[in-house]
Amino acid sequence: MEKEDYYKLLDVTREASSDEIKKAYRKKALKYHPDKNKGDKGAEEKFKQVSEAYEILMDTNKRAAYDRFGHQAFQQGGVGKGGSQGFGGFHDPMDIFRDFFGGAQGNSGGSIFDDLFGGQGGGSSGGATRGSDLRYDLEITLEEAASGIEKEISFRRAAECEGCNGSGAAAGSSKVRCNTCNGSGQVTMTQGFFSVRQKCHKCNGNGVTIDKPCPKCSGEGRIMKTSKVFLKIPAGVDTGSKLRSTGQGEAGVMGGPSGDLYVIIHVKEHKIFERHEDDLYCEISIKFTLATLGGSITVPTLTKSATLKIPEGTQTGTLFRVRNQGIKNLRSGRAGDQLVRVQIEVPKKLSSKQRKILEEFAKECGDADSDSDSSVFKKAKRFF
Repeated sequence: MEKEDYYKLLDVTREASSDEIKKAYRKKALKYHPDKNKGDKGAEEKFKQVSEAYEILMDTNKRAAYDRFGHQAFQQGGVGKGGSQGFGGFHDPMDIFRDFFGGAQGNSGGSIFDDLFGGQGGGSSGGATRGSDLRYDLEITLEEAASGIEKEISFRRAAECEGCNGSGAAAGSSKVRCNTCNGSGQVTMTQGFFSVRQKCHKCNGNGVTIDKPCPKCSGEGRIMKTSKVFLKIPAGVDTGSKLRSTGQGEAGVMGGPSGDLYVIIHVKEHKIFERHEDDLYCEISIKFTLATLGGSITVPTLTKSATLKIPEGTQTGTLFRVRNQGIKNLRSGRAGDQLVRVQIEVPKKLSSKQRKILEEFAKECGDADSDSDSSVFKKAKRFF
């Protein structure tokens, strides 16, 4: 199936700024997040697609490569499977050429490009291969994002086999140099006047073989298990923020180094506040009498309440600023502000006494005159 354009996935133009992409991603991520769409495989897949699009378009170099070459610029390009996903942002820069040359496959399953340039070989490190990076999507509340929090997460990954300590060899056995490729992991095949290098079939390109593979991991040196990681999430993170846990990705093959775990933050939508960078926005309703006469009210913040002074004659839509009650900036540590927009609340029902008082007020203001010569009607006539 042909992959959907990253810009279309996020509903942004190709000229969209980073802020526009972040805002679009936040909206899509909230819509398709698995926690809000239990059991909906379609939504889960869409969530992975928009996360992948965001990951590429927010990186200057990757976005430039995508704009030039499209999806061919990245190997596979998608997130992996399971609770944690294979991280779709770390690729061999030569993969784009492998796509172009991939039509002609050698017996080893690799492309001619790999055979020519040794892409699949590598016996120099004794068959050891670095493990894959993993991705984990973590949803937190706005309060947790504002204050910072410590969380423990669990996920499935290929971990080092305890039976052989990651070597892949059973007790009493060891890895020996492959006698077919002499430890290079590659063999040279001549076809007429043209010679190509291919991955060694005996050692699968590892350069080494094992006499007695570990029965627990079948010689791979790793097994699937549930791992737990304790994360310290700093104050100020936002949707799209990325945390890296070194060495917590998949274990390497045959004793190779482990990959890393990347935790992508998603901040839940709040019932009261809307976040714009480091500032928080909210709307409150006030009585029309308070707006007219002035006074003070108590407004909520993320951590406590604050007193807000309302000057007399306040109009609906007026925006007030509560200093330092926003989100701490992730880099500077300086807090943003909370902006409060007021809406004037008009009573739907009045008692007879209230009506009488208001009618007297209307007469005093000259608003009770319904005659065609009233000032309001005179102003309206200018438009006809």
